[in-house]
Amino acid sequence: MSTSPDIAGKTEDRLIGFISKWLGRHMGNEELRRQIAGSGTEGLSPGQVEAVEELAEELDRVAPGERGHVEMVARETVEVLALGE
Repeated sequence: MSTSPDIAGKTEDRLIGFISKWLGRHMGNEELRRQIAGSGTEGLSPGQVEAVEELAEELDRVAPGERGHVEMVARETVEVLALGE
């Protein structure tokens, strides 16, 4: 079964949008976590899946409203998603 590039692009774009809103402080940790879970990983490369999962794990570890090092992980995730690594 092949994966359509359109599906991958849509998933990547959706995730980048959610993470960007979070980085702009327009969304809280829990909301980003829900959006990541709801987006799935269909069509993403293994490296992209790994980056998204790492971000989700970091969000699970921090207290609500705490951001700190999670911002760095979020920025790295956006980069991996945008570059298609």
